[in-house]
Formats: sequence, structure tokens, C-alpha cells
Amino acid sequence: MKKLKMTKKKWAILGGWLAIVAFIYLYLFNHGKASGSNPSFGINVQFLVGWITKIILVLAISLVAYSIYRIVKIRKTRKILYALSCLLLVVLVIFNVAVNQYAMIINTYFSASQINQSEVKKTKEQAMALTEKVAGEGSVLLENKNEVLPLQGKNINIFGYASRNVVYGGTGSGGGKEDNNIDLQKGLENAGFKVNDQLTKFYDERYVPREKINIHKLVGGDFNIHEPKVSEYSESLMTSAKEFSDTALVVFSRNSGEGADITNEMKDYTGGTKGKHYLELSEDESATLDLAKENFDKVVVILNSSFPMELGFLEDEKVDAALWIGGPGSTGFNAVGEILSGEINPSGRLVDTYAYDETSAPSFNNIGEFPYSNSEFDYEKNTWHYKYVDYAESIYVGYRYYETRYINNETGKMDEAAYEKAVQYPFGYGLSYTDFKQEISDFKVDGKEINMSVKVTNTGKHSGKDVVQLYYTPPYTIGGLEKSHVVLSGFAKTKELAPNETEEVNLSFDVEDMASYDETQHKAYVLEKGTYNINLMNNAHDIIDSKNYEVAKDVIFNKENKRESDQRSATNQFEDAKGDVQYVSRWDWEGTMPKEMAKPKTASKELLKALKDQSVKEGKADPIKFKKYGLELYDLKGVDYNDPKWDQLLEQLSVKDMENLITYGGFQTPAINSVKKPATIDADGPAGINHLVSQAHGNQYTSEVVVASTWNTKLVEEMGESLGKEAKASNITGLYLPGVNIHRSPFGGRNFEYYSEDALLSGKIGSSLSKGAMNQGSYVFMKHFAMYDQETRRYEFPTGAATWSTEQAMREVFLKPFEIAVKDSGITGIMSSYNRIGPKWVGESDALLQNVLRDEWGFKGTVISDFYKPQYMNVDQGLSAGNDLVLYLLPTKLNKVTTGTDWGQQNMRKASHNILYTVVNSHAYEVAETNVPNWIYLLVSINITVFTFLVFCFTKTTHRKKPARKFNFLRRKNHK
Repeated sequence: MKKLKMTKKKWAILGGWLAIVAFIYLYLFNHGKASGSNPSFGINVQFLVGWITKIILVLAISLVAYSIYRIVKIRKTRKILYALSCLLLVVLVIFNVAVNQYAMIINTYFSASQINQSEVKKTKEQAMALTEKVAGEGSVLLENKNEVLPLQGKNINIFGYASRNVVYGGTGSGGGKEDNNIDLQKGLENAGFKVNDQLTKFYDERYVPREKINIHKLVGGDFNIHEPKVSEYSESLMTSAKEFSDTALVVFSRNSGEGADITNEMKDYTGGTKGKHYLELSEDESATLDLAKENFDKVVVILNSSFPMELGFLEDEKVDAALWIGGPGSTGFNAVGEILSGEINPSGRLVDTYAYDETSAPSFNNIGEFPYSNSEFDYEKNTWHYKYVDYAESIYVGYRYYETRYINNETGKMDEAAYEKAVQYPFGYGLSYTDFKQEISDFKVDGKEINMSVKVTNTGKHSGKDVVQLYYTPPYTIGGLEKSHVVLSGFAKTKELAPNETEEVNLSFDVEDMASYDETQHKAYVLEKGTYNINLMNNAHDIIDSKNYEVAKDVIFNKENKRESDQRSATNQFEDAKGDVQYVSRWDWEGTMPKEMAKPKTASKELLKALKDQSVKEGKADPIKFKKYGLELYDLKGVDYNDPKWDQLLEQLSVKDMENLITYGGFQTPAINSVKKPATIDADGPAGINHLVSQAHGNQYTSEVVVASTWNTKLVEEMGESLGKEAKASNITGLYLPGVNIHRSPFGGRNFEYYSEDALLSGKIGSSLSKGAMNQGSYVFMKHFAMYDQETRRYEFPTGAATWSTEQAMREVFLKPFEIAVKDSGITGIMSSYNRIGPKWVGESDALLQNVLRDEWGFKGTVISDFYKPQYMNVDQGLSAGNDLVLYLLPTKLNKVTTGTDWGQQNMRKASHNILYTVVNSHAYEVAETNVPNWIYLLVSINITVFTFLVFCFTKTTHRKKPARKFNFLRRKNHK
């Protein structure tokens, strides 16, 4: 190949290319963010990358045309270079098209590099300190025989494999980065204890990493139990341990996560025994506990589990104390050490009922995957069935079952002997290092509100906090509406009370809150006549004192008399979700309780048709208008949802704008130039910032079960504010939290990231957390709405499992936490769930998303889908029902029904209104990215470099053919 010789002409061509490219890129950078009178809405990455791609396509076409114009003959020595140049040009074009397609994902991935790391560090350190506080108030003292705790000595032996493989929370969206978390040994040492290093070494030598999950492999928990055999403890090890201390701490942990429920059969797992489930101690764990009891004077059990285990072994006289700590998060083990030392007095209360036999819950036989045997179909070379799950327990979830099951329906008396055989620790149970006395100081009904004042006195020797719990007992008619014997109606936590100090706590709730839902006769909420006992209780079982409230006649909350908290009266919406199910009834426990595991059953033709129906039910609508008013989204910050200015703003959106807004919903929302909407970044999750794409991680907070176990709404709101501050420091606006699904079963795989078996506690705690995050400018997406209380076949790819329930259970138990949060905190985001309610995917249920959520409760804001599954999630039908935003990493192509019809465009406009309302009422403008991201500069540099090289290559390898002689002759002749 000849040596390159640059002539003035070649230099001019090269310089021209560079000048054109540089000019266009500089022009784009100046216009990547639109100007306006309001705060900048930041860089529109899609706009920038889109134009860069268009420019590359134009230049590529120009270069090809130029080469065709020049190419007549290519020297053999340059054919390879020419071919490689053509290939490189194709690669460059494909590369830019791909970058354009994935621009939002790429930008989100690199977003962590653009944040202020010092502010991130500051907010994370504050969050870690708060996590310790939450763990301290959320840990529950279950046993403390002979006041063994607080410990007097400083030397501790720690037994149990779990002591060196602790569980900080869970896995999946509710997980967190655990690399720098405080472990148990460090937490004890920070509290002044000295730990037996020989035992630490013994367990470290047997360490097996716990299986992790990721987006490609949602395995749930690692249910293997690697507890060493007792025979592995040498005589010298035990002798030195007894010489080191007379105290043994025995640690048991249980974990789970997104993607699977807790197994009820351990035979296939390490350390498991056939016939045992994961919430029981394994044989090796029991042997380890026996070893500790035989060799040490003081035995303290630590339960590092967010799931209710079977704890009958704690009643052994040789087990002196037991502390439940759940998932303590980043610094919670510091609090564990401080509780054992006495620096913290535990004040947590259980949020679940602890039965001696966890399989005794009426939900047990209906947790799992159950197919319709006649629904077989082939998909991607596999055979599938449509699946179902029956909520056969009706309203009898958790304590609503256990506190009602042993009541004589005629006398109202409890069979205490039977109850005590079934329940070890009731809902709301928890001990303290001190004693408290609670007494009713005042009781009155003020209009339609019940008020109770409770005087709480610390009668013990230590400072501490107490929890005041208020329940009601409604009148029950045999064969009438299903009713729980007790229902939590209010709660509060005291301040830190010194010995002999008193605080008066005021609790109130609306009379209408005691109404039951009658889906059969009145199809409305009904407050039945009779005596309602308003009970001050230590927990869901033990009454301290009681007052009565009389209802003279039935009060029906129908269209003419809606509940004051409702925007529109509640009436039946889910008659098609009841199905052909035998539901548990209080009037006939024996005849209605499920006695065996659910089995495959046959679906009717009508049901199969409904399950398979993916058609879009197109309606009629007026054409939408398009007009420019010069409005910016920021102009509507704080403006009422129904203000006419919203109509004007929405008319500025093109169909393409709306399509982008709806479909680019995976951990983000896109910038929209026409209304100057900034792009936002959204992230998981319930235990702290946990971004799937950017891998940004914040502090790992305690599991949600521990948060709820504080029973402290003020502290939880403080935690929400901490989450909001961390999000803001990381330029994150939306948070996929909190999870408020019900602990329907102890075996629910994600119970760690939901609060409780009780609807009121879940709703109040979730509402408080949401308020805190919203106070800092975040918007939250409360999840998973609704009836999404198990992980097994959670979306039953590719069909979605059908969930069957009574409407009474739905309204009183499973929807109630969301209702409380919508009405109390004014959340502007909710995440719909994977499952179906009856035959219809939740995201397509206008009964749920429109009639109940928006019309009855008054929700204003965005409903986002869970991670999009196109096999059964119909975006178009979802838009019509009120599912506004699609959680997916790539835009989903809305079909012609949506984009090309008046009906579809009206649905798009409605969804756009909801999304924009959520975003503008947040800190989106404060964290908008105003500088061109570094990766865009890299993209430009790559394009300029490669394209310049290609111009050189094509110029070097091609040349024009000289004109034929006859043409030269003619040209000369004409010239003459």
C-alpha cells in the first residue's frame, strides 16, 4: 500500500467533515435542555441520542453515496480495507440505533456516576444510625425467665451456624447490599461483650455462602440448613467454652426472598428431614440447642427470622431467654448487643400470631400451585396449565382465626385450654425489662368517633416504652356476617418512661371502621346493631379493661349513606372473583375448614374463555384536541388534579409523547419536551435503595416486619424521611415501596418485606413510611395491589394465577392497608400485581383500579404495573382500566387500538394526566440532570473518531474513473 499523501484537498475534506460533525453536536448540546421560565427540566437524553442517531444515519448514507460516486475500480491491495470499512460503517450504524433504543436504560445505568458522593455518604450514615434505632424498638423479647436479661457478664459463647451466616433482611426487591453491614459478633463487641473466638473459627471453617438471586434467577430463599453435627464439637472446644463463660447465645435464622415461598418439605435440602418444614428447627439445630442447655447455666436464644417459627422449644426451663430480632439490616446487630447489655430496653411487639403448629392456619392447604387440569396448552415448546389459588380462609387470617376459632358462638366465651394448645405467642405480644400498668382514664363518643384515654405508668425498675393496643369485639349472629372475635382498631407507643413516670395516651377511631362488609344482602358496609366491646388489651388475647358502645339499629352505608371516609359509597365490585370455593365460616369450623392440600380441578368453559381472552374491548370516545398553550408541567405543581389547566397542558402532548410517557416506565419516566417534563429515576425497594439497572444501593434498613414491630408510627415516618433523603442524594425520585401485602400465611416467601398479618397495622405503618418519603419530595409506589400474598407461581408465566376470594375478605383484610394509605397519606403511586383477581389480570381490572381505588377511595396519581409480562398483561386493556405506566426496560409497542382510535387516545391522555400529576408533585425538578451525561460525550467521541476514520478509508480506497477520450475531445471542441 502506498504511503498516504495528504493534499490540501484531502485536508479540506477531512476538516469539513469534522467541522460539520462538531457544529451539529454543539448545537444539540445547546438544545438538549429546553429553556423556560421555570426550573430547568434537565437534559432530555432521548432527544440528544435520537438526533445523534439521525445524524449518523444521514452521514452514513452520504458517505455511501460519495463512495458509489467515486468507486469504479478498487485496487486489489485495498479491497480488504474497503470491505472492512463497509463492515465498520454498518457496525457504527447498528451501534447508534441500539444506543438510541436503549438510551434511557444506559443513562440510568450510568446515573450513579453523576451523583454527589459526599451527600450520598452523609445521608447513608444518618440512615445507618436510624436503622439501629428501629432495630432496637422493633426487637421483641419473647422469654426472660428469672430476669436473665440484661446479661451481667461480658463474656459470651455464641452457638449456631447462623451466628456466622446471619440474615440481614431478604432477597430480591426488598434486599440490600450487605458488604459493610455490622454482623452479630461485631454488634456484641460494640456493646462491650467479648466473644469466644474459638467458636467463631469453628463456624467460619464450615461456612457455605448463601445462594443469591438476581433478575435472571429469582430462586427465593436458600432453605439449606448447614448446622454442624454435635459430634463435630470437640471435647477441648467445649471445655474451653465453659471456661470462657457460663452463658451461651444460640442463634437460629430463616431467610427467604422474591421468587419462592417457604418450603413445607425439607427432605431435598441440606440439613433437612423428610416431613419437616423450614419453620421448624432441624434435627441438628435441636441437637445444638440441647448441647448448650447441657453445658451452660444461661441459655439465650436469638431468632434471626422475619418469619414466625415454631417455638415450642422455648418453653424448656433450661432456655432462659429468647429475643426475636427479625432482619436487623445494616446496623441492627448493634442494637441486639445493646439489648443484651441493658442499654436498650426492648419494646417491640409481635405483628404475627405464633402458633405451636404453623400448618394449623386455615390458609395452609391453599398456598402453592394448583392447575386447572383441562387448561393444557403449548407455549415455546413447553406444556402449561392455567393456575389458581383459593383464599378459602375468608376473613380468618392470623389472629382473626386463632382468636375466633375457640370462641363459643352462643356464649361468647373462650375455650382457654384449646387456645393455649394452639397459640404460643398472640399477635401484639412482647415483654420488657420493666413493668407497666395501663388503665382507662377516659372514654367517650364524640359524634361519630370513639375516643379512649389510657394512663400508662412505669411500675418497674428500668426505663422503657410500652405499646397501647385497642381492639373491638363486634356482635355476632350465628349464620350471619363473618366476624372476627377481636379486631385491632388503634394503637400507640409511649415515650421513654422512667420508673414511676406516667403518660396519658389518647386513641380514637371512627365508629364506621367497625362496619363489616355484606356482599350478599345489602352489598355494602353494614354496622350491625348490638353491643360493641371496646377493649384495652396487652395483645390480641389478653384484656386489660373494656368499655361498651351500643348500636341501636343496623346502619347501612349505601348510596344514600356512604361512609364519611369514602368519595363514593362502596358496593359489590368482585362478584366474579368468588368462584366455586368452600369458604371457612365461623358457624361451622369443622365443616368448612380445608382438610387437605388443594388439588387440580376442572375449569368451566366460561372460565377458560375468560382466562384466555386477550382481546381489547374498544369503547367509544370523543376525539382528543391538540393545542399549544405555552404551559410547562412545573406550572401545575400543587394545582388540583381536576383544575381545567390540566386539560390545556394535556392538549400540548402529541400521541408520541403519550406513548413514550406510558411505555418507558421501567425504573424511570422519560423527559417530555412539549411540556418540559424532566426525566426521573425510580428504584426499589422496601428495605432501602436497591436499583436494578444502575446498581445504586443505599443503606439496608431492617426488614419490614421489624419496622412494624416497633408499633411506632412517628419513628416509621422518620425512617420514610431518611429513605427520601437518600433517594434525593442519589437523584432518585420514585420509590417502589412500601410493600403492604398481608401475611396471609407464615410460609409467604416475601413476608419479610410486608408488615403484618393485620390490615390496620400494615396500613398505618405503610402510610407513615410513605408520608416521610413524600415529605422529602419522593413519590412512592405502594405495592403490590392486590391479593398478591404468595410467591409460588406469582405470575405463572405465561398465564397469571387466578385468585379467588370473598369480597368481604378482600375489603376487610387484603385491600384495607392500601385504603388506609390512600386516605391517610395521600400517596400518588401504587403498583399493581402479577396475579389475576378472578379471571382477570389485576392491571386490567377497572373494578379494582377505577371503581374502588379512584372512585371510592379518591386516589389521584399513577398505577404502575409490576415487571411487564407481555404473555398475559394487555397494556391496552390496562390503560382502559387505569393501569397507567408499564414497568419495563424497553418501550412496549402499543397497538393500533390505543394509538389510532379516539378511545385509545383518551385512555392515553388519562394515563398521561396521572403520571404527570405524580411527577410534578415531587422533587423531580430539584434532581433533574442539567449537565450532559459523561457517557454522551463518550458516544460523541466514538462517533467522531470512527466516522473520521471511515471518511479517510473510503477516500483512500476509492477514486473516480477518468472520462472517456471522446468526451474529452468533445469538451475540448466545445471549449474552442
